[in-house]
Amino acid sequence: SLSTDRTADIVRDYGGRFFQRPYDGRANNQNWAVENIEFKYPWVYYSDADEVIPPELRDEIMAVTSAPERPEVAYRVRFKNMLCGKWIKRSSMYPSWIPRLWRPERIRWERQANPVAIIDGPVGLLKNHFEHYSFNKGFDAWFEKHNKYSTHEAAETVKELDHGSVDWKGLLNKNPTRRRIAIKHLSFRIPARPVAKFLYMYLLRAGFLDGRPGLTYCTLQAIYEYMICCKVKELRRRERGLPV
Repeated sequence: SLSTDRTADIVRDYGGRFFQRPYDGRANNQNWAVENIEFKYPWVYYSDADEVIPPELRDEIMAVTSAPERPEVAYRVRFKNMLCGKWIKRSSMYPSWIPRLWRPERIRWERQANPVAIIDGPVGLLKNHFEHYSFNKGFDAWFEKHNKYSTHEAAETVKELDHGSVDWKGLLNKNPTRRRIAIKHLSFRIPARPVAKFLYMYLLRAGFLDGRPGLTYCTLQAIYEYMICCKVKELRRRERGLPV
């Protein structure tokens, strides 16, 4: 995304290929990658810069991608959210299953904020976790990143409120991805969303058992939700030609 740090140099020092394009949303970037990069191998593992793959997950990835008889075209992976050296298991609403390993010709993404994967074929689940260090650059970087995320999320929220609906059956569906999306779409319509999110994470999901890191994480998530709500109101006022 035209980054100005040493990412390109580090990749090339390790013999990797590096591709650049202007950032216009995560889904657009990821779709561009699977459509335009000629990958060296049939399987791709996607990793953010703040994620660590333990040896157990590496070995499992090697095992499933070396078995041509398996029908799966993609795999979802759980992750451990880390804060202050602690796995905040309850506060982060574990487990969240997200696609990380796939055949590039069988996957696409929708939504620019927190993209949803559309996978053409059977999806498997890997047993092992990766570790997510979203605060590895400190709280200042976290706020800067989520300020940008909240802008995209506000636009998606307005789109969903204007043209979408609640997937009521999805709220009880056994598929964790569909259930998570249904809950998210329902949350767009809940009053006092920041407060509701904090109470859900900290009390109903027992985030208080994660100690002070859990309290910090739940509070930050409520702040993020409030940023989205503020930007939704801003978009609505701009639509009506009102001052912000």
